[in-house]
Amino acid sequence: MNTSEVPLSPATVRRLESILGADGLLTDPGDCWPYGYDNSRRQAMPQAVAFPTRHDQVQALVQLCNRERIVMTPRGTGTGTTGATVPDQGGIVISLERMSRLLEIDSANRFARVEPGISNGELQRHLGEEGFFWPPDPTSASVCTVGGNLAYNSAGPRAVKYGTPRDNTLGLRAVTGAGDTIRTGVITSKGVVGYDLTRLLIGSEGTLAIITEAVLKLTPLAGARATLAASYRDVHAAARAVSAIMAQPVTPCALEFMDGAAIRMVRDFSDLELDDRVGAMLMIEVDGPRHCLEQSVGQVQRAASVDGVVDIHWASDGAEVERLWRTRKALSPALRKLAPKKINEDVVVPVSRIPDLIGGLERLSRESGIRIVNFGHAGNGNIHVNLLTDPDDADCMARAERALSDLFDLVLHLGGTLSGEHGIGLEKRDFVDREIEPATLALMRRIKAQFDPLGILNPGKGFPP
Repeated sequence: MNTSEVPLSPATVRRLESILGADGLLTDPGDCWPYGYDNSRRQAMPQAVAFPTRHDQVQALVQLCNRERIVMTPRGTGTGTTGATVPDQGGIVISLERMSRLLEIDSANRFARVEPGISNGELQRHLGEEGFFWPPDPTSASVCTVGGNLAYNSAGPRAVKYGTPRDNTLGLRAVTGAGDTIRTGVITSKGVVGYDLTRLLIGSEGTLAIITEAVLKLTPLAGARATLAASYRDVHAAARAVSAIMAQPVTPCALEFMDGAAIRMVRDFSDLELDDRVGAMLMIEVDGPRHCLEQSVGQVQRAASVDGVVDIHWASDGAEVERLWRTRKALSPALRKLAPKKINEDVVVPVSRIPDLIGGLERLSRESGIRIVNFGHAGNGNIHVNLLTDPDDADCMARAERALSDLFDLVLHLGGTLSGEHGIGLEKRDFVDREIEPATLALMRRIKAQFDPLGILNPGKGFPP
């Protein structure tokens, strides 16, 4: 139901204010406008922005919107890249940024209870003081919210060893699209009573329910950590090294990949110093008990020493480690400066098929004339593919769209998936039926209808029309 052209009635505004208080609602277009975008650069105007601070307020909001048939778009801080938090059908944006409390850390049972608006970075600081961490660590960790991490199943580099939010969340409290409060999961490490609704809600992009509380599984901080920078003549040698590293027993806690185009780009944005022969680079992080770290690093280093290696360097101190990670993190701003409206996709293929993906991307770049820059979380085959485009050039955009379609076909042919952590939202929804068969999509739509009978929660996201 599209309500974007119809202003909220004064009576509805009064009801919303009675739930939230006068300081918990924005209705002026100038105030609402900043809440209509995300990092996809899509933008749409909501009719209002609601700022609940408690679970009961979220439930009351959903129940009101059900009665009045008003669509709702849940939102954290808008760092997503797929348009999933863009209110393209108007209605109310429900911003969870004020539900940001760390409710509990139970060290004995290794869990934390949090509200969705707490930032990943703030959570990690508190947990670190207790000797723990929560494994998901997206690049935007300093500003992205835990609720957003759960909505997208966003993971980051450490997923290669420690898994995604689905692997590190024990239970949830949420409000369904029908306005019902539900609790899912357990606070124990084992539990098989009922269906696993926790994993269903994680990654559903706010289309089924609004998460108001999460019980997160914690991991003790490692005793020591080492960072390696491995450089290779070309991307194919680096891809072979990734396969070799992941085939031996020591799993790195991060295994990041940059192709030659990415390396050339960051030279201008960081103090990276590499041999001119280098055509690809891996950043490898190994953690574990201090007494056996050197042995673990040696095993990884031997696996990484494939034909085509140029150099493998063990960072000697904290400053050098920081410099290496700063190089990796310089990629996104460098790409945005060069191509502010690039197409950014995060596809995943089996690790053994990374060489085939890279070879296919080189072919697509030649055939389309579109410059393609690749980097990402190579340890689990999650490659961020960036097509550098000019939106003001119609021919360029047409070629880019064809290349994007061919990219998705290539990924599926290699046994991969269209998204690893960025989600679907609006950007990828029209391609979903290439990956998911009709019967499965139909079942998913029926599940959506059970959670959200009137279709008011984030309508139009995730599935093809």
